[in-house]
Amino acid sequence: MPSALPTLLARAAILPLALVIATPAWAHPGHEAGGLAGGLAQGFLHPLGGLDHVLAMVAVGLIAARIGGRALLLVPASFLAMMALGGAAGAAGLTLPHVETGIALSVVVLGAVLALGAVPPVAGAMGLVGAFAVFHGLAHGAEMPGAASGLAYGLGFLAATALLHAAGLGLGLAAAHRTTGPALRVAGAALAAAGLGLLAGAF
Repeated sequence: MPSALPTLLARAAILPLALVIATPAWAHPGHEAGGLAGGLAQGFLHPLGGLDHVLAMVAVGLIAARIGGRALLLVPASFLAMMALGGAAGAAGLTLPHVETGIALSVVVLGAVLALGAVPPVAGAMGLVGAFAVFHGLAHGAEMPGAASGLAYGLGFLAATALLHAAGLGLGLAAAHRTTGPALRVAGAALAAAGLGLLAGAF
């Protein structure tokens, strides 16, 4: 039943959030294992090992939930696609200046969108999250362990990111289902404040 969707998605959010709690939240981990299995595990853990990545990716799901409709799929898909391109570029040695600043700024901006109660058009939201996703992807690709399979590593961080998006979607839809929206604004304010802290640390 359609009315059960928010509850199901909220329950689905428990897994990625539990994984976040079970990993170090303030540093990007480095690992030694290689090969397909090692690369997949490395890639999966990388987004979960950085608070900046976690917050931005959950925020993407929250924004998609606020917009609703096609945005539920298209906004997270835009982030995933652009992050994959950024990851490939980072693994190839390409970079942009101030990548960490761009990642921290993504948390500030996405949090502010939620805090202000803005409901951007789907195309605008896709463009916004996609632009920030490039910075996240560059960081993932640049920090890929040398012994890891690039394909497996990429699939790993895309899978973790999709789970974090699902967490945001589930939480956002549950909040919208049960309230008139203040919870999302409060969450956005908290995200923006955390992003400012991360931004200060990026300099």
